[in-house]
Amino acid sequence: MELTTQDELRHASAALASGNPDALDRLVWTGVFGAPAVREAARAAVLQQARAAGVYPASIHDLYIARGRGDAPHDFTVPAINIRGMAYDTARALFRARKALDAGAVVCEIARSEISYTDQRPAEYTFVVLAAALREGWKGPVFLQGDHFQINAKKYASDPEGELKTVLDLTAEAMQAGFYNIDVDTSTLVDLAKSGHEAQQELNGGLCAQITGFIRRHEPKGVTVSVGGEIGEVGGKNSTPEELRAFMTVFERARQKHGFEAGMSKISIQTGTSHGGVPLPDGSIAQVKIDFEALEVCSRIAREEYGMAGAVQHGASTLPPELFDRFPALGACEIHLATEFQNMIFDAPSFPPALKRDIYEKLRATEAAERKPTDTDEQFFYKTRKKALGGRKRDLWGLPAEARGDLGRTLETKFRFLIEKLRAGGTRALAEKHAPFVPGSFPTGGDPVAAARGPEDVTGLSD
Repeated sequence: MELTTQDELRHASAALASGNPDALDRLVWTGVFGAPAVREAARAAVLQQARAAGVYPASIHDLYIARGRGDAPHDFTVPAINIRGMAYDTARALFRARKALDAGAVVCEIARSEISYTDQRPAEYTFVVLAAALREGWKGPVFLQGDHFQINAKKYASDPEGELKTVLDLTAEAMQAGFYNIDVDTSTLVDLAKSGHEAQQELNGGLCAQITGFIRRHEPKGVTVSVGGEIGEVGGKNSTPEELRAFMTVFERARQKHGFEAGMSKISIQTGTSHGGVPLPDGSIAQVKIDFEALEVCSRIAREEYGMAGAVQHGASTLPPELFDRFPALGACEIHLATEFQNMIFDAPSFPPALKRDIYEKLRATEAAERKPTDTDEQFFYKTRKKALGGRKRDLWGLPAEARGDLGRTLETKFRFLIEKLRAGGTRALAEKHAPFVPGSFPTGGDPVAAARGPEDVTGLSD
């Protein structure tokens, strides 16, 4: 599968230009697992072909602002898909579902924490997702998003400048790779011990504005990066309209201070969910009570008072299926979906049992510190198996063709269900209208220094 010489690369690139899918698959594998010299050449060949085919990274900002103005409908919710494991096969399944349902308003995202434990730097993520789009015949904008580009509260408390620099460096790396949608998450700095909502949101809103100003200074000419803020940390206290207004007051005051024009396009709130759900002793997921009223009210305030697309729902992939059609009905602009797709991979009947046993046995040792005294094996492995996605990436990508095919079909069915329930089908023309190709915005490759960065300690960060 892997290409090892320049001659092999030239032959594969020529075959790719003539539409050979096997050549594309080999170039993608090489672009992820190959030695540095051939890896970069493989990526360049695939990205060049993707651009020629009309596949390009884009910002969803203008679509969201049109929604806030009332110039675009707000009766659908954009699915934001966190692609963690088996990225090429997962993204291909997603693009097959999108193509069948004409779904242009879909986001592919990865969080700061996921970048580390899945071993996917932004440049690689962009390469794989655009390659998957090319493989499945998709054309048009692809919305790549940095999810939870989050400030670690403990690190910020001890070294605020250093922690802020870490987030800004990651943001710059992501934008260089074509991530034109960034979710800034400074909600970890909300201080509920202070008196008054504005005082509680002061550091959150002020730092979010500072990071947004950095994005505005570094975004490509002609591109307004879509920026989202967050007023309540997922898994914490449910958000209120008062907190939303207080955050926006603080943000707007800081925006004027930092001197940039375009603000945020959406706002994330907490409604009672948690990332990945809460595993019970038998491995099933505890049911949660979602504050749908908060979601509806905050979405309406975001649109009518601040011209944004609406509120964003996090931690939703493991929710009961019958709830998903409620999100578009209540005006939620975006919903983040991650853990369930990872679960579908690990729990698939076709997943090799020997590989799963080996992964779990190693987790017993490497992640022992994360195990609570009351955790059953089911709970422990459910919470920690995501940590194996990076270290076992080659094994997962290299599963037998039959297993990968079964998983791909199962994922495609799930993606179709979500797109239909969220009413995101038929949005391709809308996405193309508000996110045309911007000359000069196509990524030419990632920062080689950034690409060589190893995993960071992401303890305490959200997914």
